[in-house]
Amino acid sequence: MEPCSCDTFVALPPATTDNRIIFGKNSDRLCDEVQEVVYFSAAVHDNLGEKLKCTYIEIDQVPETYAVVLSRPAWLWGAEMGANEHGVCIGNEAVWGREDVCNEEALLGMDLVRLGLERADTAEKALNVIVDLLEKYGQGGNCTEGRMQFSYHNSFLIADKKEAWILETAGKFWAAEKIQEGIRNISNQLSITTKIDREHPDLRKYAKQKGWWDGKKEFDFAATYSYLDTARMMTSPGRYCEGYKLLNKHKGNITFETMMKILRDKPSGINMEGEFLTTASMVSVLPPDLSLPCIHFFTGTPDPERSIFKPFIFVPHISQLLDTSSPTFDLEDQVKKKPHFKPDRRHPLYQNHQQAWEAILKNEEKAKAMVDIMKKMEKALFQEMDSILQNKHLDMDRMTNLFPQCTKDEIEIYKSNVNS
Repeated sequence: MEPCSCDTFVALPPATTDNRIIFGKNSDRLCDEVQEVVYFSAAVHDNLGEKLKCTYIEIDQVPETYAVVLSRPAWLWGAEMGANEHGVCIGNEAVWGREDVCNEEALLGMDLVRLGLERADTAEKALNVIVDLLEKYGQGGNCTEGRMQFSYHNSFLIADKKEAWILETAGKFWAAEKIQEGIRNISNQLSITTKIDREHPDLRKYAKQKGWWDGKKEFDFAATYSYLDTARMMTSPGRYCEGYKLLNKHKGNITFETMMKILRDKPSGINMEGEFLTTASMVSVLPPDLSLPCIHFFTGTPDPERSIFKPFIFVPHISQLLDTSSPTFDLEDQVKKKPHFKPDRRHPLYQNHQQAWEAILKNEEKAKAMVDIMKKMEKALFQEMDSILQNKHLDMDRMTNLFPQCTKDEIEIYKSNVNS
């Protein structure tokens, strides 16, 4: 199964305003999959003999892990997208090509997203973490909960306050492109062509052995490892091209609000609907000034056009994100009792969002009224975050409870509209 889903974007100066780097991603997954927003604090791991359990396999733990905020399908260990306390952001995409996908359980691409964030304080170090783990443990396994088999290779967009990297994989082989200015996006296809800044040591040798490259013409990663006509990649219809057009349209004036507008765009297909839909969205502002905080916005609910982007800032003593954390289940016991058991993983925000939209969907007047209230809340949050970036002042009491309080306020909007 090869659905067209997921888009990740980055804009760097001079494409942005105020010399900032802006990161954004829509996570497009099966329409009934719940995505939660969770926080894990930094930790020191003294007993390195203990293994770390990822989604399917156990791997070696490291002495120290950084604080992370993640948007993830609630059934797994890893993440679709997220950020860490050092301003590193990562999003991944499903990709396919000539190399066979491994269905055997290994590290998921989503596990690699979380591992990169937990173990690296720069974008390039995160790239190193991911490719080292890829070499050691491989990638593979079912990427959905339940009976449907859905496996793929992965591409990653990794950004920090200084630069971004595109990392694209085919099995254990990979190529990476460094982005230092302008705009870049990834979708469900290989996109690195001849500008390769780092690569697997056997990338070209393997391609020659497979007969994909003759060793004479210029090496083009996407053309070699997939079936793409890379000469037409930027002009052919498709979401990779549409996403680039949206970025390019705003080049020079891109802000975090611009990025949200792109993620909400339905005519381009970026905001997906159908069996696979946009289940959660994320936008991050990464200012170059080290005295300024990075600000990460998450929806935690499907369809960014019907959701509120809520800000999260890393500060000490953050309150737990209870209203976007899904219930946990002892799955082995449940599956024994009920074969093909699929638990209800909806967290409080998801439940209230779903109930509100189901209740007013056929009432255009009520739907418009609720959207107006949501936009008003969101606008106030944007103004507050802009003030922080301009004035360099953080109200620490407010910041420790920022995302949880925003979530509670959003839930109240949904409850009041259901009950009215």
